Amino acid sequence: MASTMTANKNKRSEASEEIKPWVRRFGRLGFMAKGIVYALIGVLTLMAALGVGGKTTGTSGMFSSLAGVAFGEILLWIIGIGLIGYISWLAIKAIMDPNNEGTDAKGLITRIGYIVGAVIYGSLAFNAIKIALHAGSSSGNSEQTISAKLLSQPFGQWLVGIVGAIVIGYGIYEFYQGSTGRFMKKMNTAEMDRHKRNVAEKSGKFGLSARGIVLGLIGFFFIQTALTANPDEAKGLDGALSEIAQQPYGQVLLGIAAVGLILYGVYQMVRGRYARMNFGKK
Repeated sequence: MASTMTANKNKRSEASEEIKPWVRRFGRLGFMAKGIVYALIGVLTLMAALGVGGKTTGTSGMFSSLAGVAFGEILLWIIGIGLIGYISWLAIKAIMDPNNEGTDAKGLITRIGYIVGAVIYGSLAFNAIKIALHAGSSSGNSEQTISAKLLSQPFGQWLVGIVGAIVIGYGIYEFYQGSTGRFMKKMNTAEMDRHKRNVAEKSGKFGLSARGIVLGLIGFFFIQTALTANPDEAKGLDGALSEIAQQPYGQVLLGIAAVGLILYGVYQMVRGRYARMNFGKK
């Protein structure tokens, strides 16, 4: 057993030496691009909450809005290419296992989650580049499309319900990470001065907690879809934000959620610079 574990560790070490430093840097760019996406969605949502323009929107709506401003298409290209870097890092974590997740049930679930994340952010990167190329904006609600495809499969309602439960579970995980500050373990804090640690900790705590709540709402909508077999019940980020706005004191709650998404974006950008990334040279 010990010799097998040592052999696996040596294989991972050899694999890490084969990964060029630019791959790690590309992955860091990906975290920053992800941060820009959420920060911009947060800004648009905050504007809507304050009644000064903007709207509650998801990624596709934000990309379309961005295409209409000065230098927006350039920023879309940066986001699209950056997200490809994030996808690359997710693929490395899933296949080469730099975090030593292992091959037990928990490790396999985590690594499958990386693959699912790569597919989701691959769709975002595709949409960003497509809009930058004037190939049109994405049509329809992507969550409704996913739900409709799943519902058409055998045991489709169960599949949609499982997706909803996974999304809720991940939302709880992010809320836990944010509320406890455990996410700081993913950072190279030794390289950060006091100010940067403070920014990372505060933005991560509030941002992850807020995103966890929003993900919980999205998962709830998927479960509603499973119960009704109606894909129109499925809602993404824009639907979750709209639902928040319709509650008592909705504009206040929407403003809080918007600030949370902005801070989540800030956290991701800081993470891009200081995240622990085992492959490639520092």
